[in-house]
Amino acid sequence: MTPRLETEDLQAWFPLRSALLRRTVGQIRAVDGVSLRLEAGRTLGLVGESGCGKSTFGRAVARLIAPTGGTVRIDGQDVSRVRGRDLLALRRRVQVVFQDPYASLNPRVRIGDAVGEGLAIHGLVRSRRERRDRAAALLEKVGMSTDALDRYPHEFSGGQRQRIGIARAMILNPELVVADEPVSALDVSVQAQVINLMRDLQAELGLTYLFIAHDLSVVRHISDDVAIMYLGRLAETGPKRKLFGRPLHPYTQGLLHSVPVPDPTRRRRGGTALSGALPSPLDPPSGCSFHPRCPHADALCAAERPELRALGDGQSVACHHAEAVTG
Repeated sequence: MTPRLETEDLQAWFPLRSALLRRTVGQIRAVDGVSLRLEAGRTLGLVGESGCGKSTFGRAVARLIAPTGGTVRIDGQDVSRVRGRDLLALRRRVQVVFQDPYASLNPRVRIGDAVGEGLAIHGLVRSRRERRDRAAALLEKVGMSTDALDRYPHEFSGGQRQRIGIARAMILNPELVVADEPVSALDVSVQAQVINLMRDLQAELGLTYLFIAHDLSVVRHISDDVAIMYLGRLAETGPKRKLFGRPLHPYTQGLLHSVPVPDPTRRRRGGTALSGALPSPLDPPSGCSFHPRCPHADALCAAERPELRALGDGQSVACHHAEAVTG
């Protein structure tokens, strides 16, 4: 069965230029060879610390930036380098819900026009009235009153603005939605409401989500599968239940161990909290990029970069010593 999304060795590098001569003095390897699959109707949670490249990966998938190398396939079609009308067609198939609800809406555009703008761009409505009616219907679907149509973004709270952003993404009936940390800027109580809304919309509309986040509790709630990203590469992938129940990579174990719990005596066994800082993608460590922070690292880890390999039960891990680490 053809997956809804498939990437193969996807790269997104950015040149670093000197201030004086504007020469390229290095490459920031934000995404450095990521291959994964996402089946239709499922949610893949992409997790990692800030600066690991997960948002850049999402933007490359949605073609908000052009990949440096590798391929992106939507339903088997290579969209890595589409341009012009083909890129416009891709915009209808892949939509984005952005992280900051305060910056993602134009403060000078009324909500009805913001939500319905995509319909006009793609020629999906015949009149302004039809566009307004469809925007009103979708606003009601996300829990907003139709009174919002003629109001401006500053009149709404962060949670309400994110609902509007979700409506704007859904109005084109996309095949894939890239949700880039859609609840990280919201209060915890509002986060739950937005997550439940996204799950309801997925069930009703048959949506496929690439859900980018750094909060493991949110990912655990919404995702079917999880991919752990570290310094531009995948450290581990697998079904949610398997990955949370038996993490294979020391980085995954560290992330889970670092999650705050109400009762410290019930903290997760196994693994140690993460120490040190994320290295620079401009000058990544040799071998395994996690080895400077890994309590199990040895000479092999420092010399040779591990490739992502399957270890059964749908889990894959990029670690030389995964079997020893997990016991």
